Amino acid sequence: MAQSKKELGVAPPDGGWGWMIVAGCFLVTVCTRAVTRCISIFFVEFQLHFARDYSGTAWIHSLVDCTTMLCAPLGSLIGNRLSCRIAIILGGFLASTGLVLSSFATSLEYLYLTLGVLTGIGFALCYTPAIAMVGKYFCERKALAYGIAMSGSGIGTFVLAPAVQLLIEHYSWRGALLILGGFVSNLCVCGALMRPITLKEEQLSSALSVDAEHAYKTKQKDLSSTPAQFLSKDHGHRCFCFQSVQEYHFLLMPDFMVLAVSFLFLAYGCSVPFVYLVPYALNVGVSHQQAAFLMSILGVIDIVGNITFGWLTDRRCLKKYRNICYLLAVGLEGLCCLFIPILKSFPLLVPFAVLYGYFDGAYVALIPVVTSDVVGTTYLSSALGVVYFLHAIPYLVSPPIAGWLVDRTGTYTAAFLLSGLSLISSSLLLSAVAGIKRCRRRQSGTYTTSAEPKLQDWKNKQTNYYSASDQEPKLL
Repeated sequence: MAQSKKELGVAPPDGGWGWMIVAGCFLVTVCTRAVTRCISIFFVEFQLHFARDYSGTAWIHSLVDCTTMLCAPLGSLIGNRLSCRIAIILGGFLASTGLVLSSFATSLEYLYLTLGVLTGIGFALCYTPAIAMVGKYFCERKALAYGIAMSGSGIGTFVLAPAVQLLIEHYSWRGALLILGGFVSNLCVCGALMRPITLKEEQLSSALSVDAEHAYKTKQKDLSSTPAQFLSKDHGHRCFCFQSVQEYHFLLMPDFMVLAVSFLFLAYGCSVPFVYLVPYALNVGVSHQQAAFLMSILGVIDIVGNITFGWLTDRRCLKKYRNICYLLAVGLEGLCCLFIPILKSFPLLVPFAVLYGYFDGAYVALIPVVTSDVVGTTYLSSALGVVYFLHAIPYLVSPPIAGWLVDRTGTYTAAFLLSGLSLISSSLLLSAVAGIKRCRRRQSGTYTTSAEPKLQDWKNKQTNYYSASDQEPKLL
């Protein structure tokens, strides 16, 4: 009886244990994204200790971000096949181990492996499943739930930035990494909060595969002349292929393809300020404590952007304009980057930290929402895995490219200008495509914005395929 209740599909509760899921995701973003941002505070320490240039040192931060996003589909796969709980607990163990081992580093190459790769894989196994779980528990208040959950990166940065600076001063960078490793082990606790839930639409999707499988098996029983073992293998292969294609069918949707390209520009532009804000502040004469405080300001305002944009875009009057709000946030964030080279004192850098932090929090909270609006809730986990996977290469190359520009020019101007233009390009790309679609809609008079009908039509085609296969089985 308990098993029947567990398998029964339910609607998103929009509350209840869902708020515990939000709390768990909040802590996951603190332990992953906030810790990743605070690695920039170690930048100068690594550079001085190992006597390396900007470009070589920047690879550490690049590898953490790149590995986190590159392995995001792996987190989705483990979350879908096993459970989000297992994925997050395993990721917490790997991330904590990577940070602890990094405290014993003897070279930058050692840090590339432990802090960059091992810790990044651990973060990847935690981040995507936690975000997907919030989307399963909320529907009407989804943007608000994501705003609260994603604000963990801002709150974590606000608290951890000065704390990490103090840890470095008292225990050196080795001791600070060791303590961070213990702190990140709390990801295992976050994983324990992720109670599984089966939505009605997911149950319907599973039922489709089961019905097709049952029909295929029934027909095979009538074929006494056919080897049973061969049929079993052929059937298993067909079902596996069907489920795999069904899970990633959204990749063929034009709307998602355009969104994916825009994420490439977005990922390149957003990572550079987080890596080079502290070194730039130190370069223009700001003290170490004030430079770390800039990261804290950026983090706390990031919280305001997460929650206020999440709450506002959940309002009935703005819910249908979520994409426009997302475009504005990304474009204005890029505009802020263009002004960094003329800000050469702490009082001038504070307004930048405020504006950049707000718009960064705004668009980060809307990424899962915009993705969900395009592909639907059923495919959100797999889609987020692909979305964060697309962030990997830009995250990998942007800090070293910016470091190379700094080494070649002797200033940070080119690095920040390229970052700002990349963010603005991401916004302009989506705006141009939206304008073209609006013009076509006016000409044709018909337009469909929901992803679910398209995916449902595709499911119906697959059902017809299996029916046809049952009527005329063909054996090779």
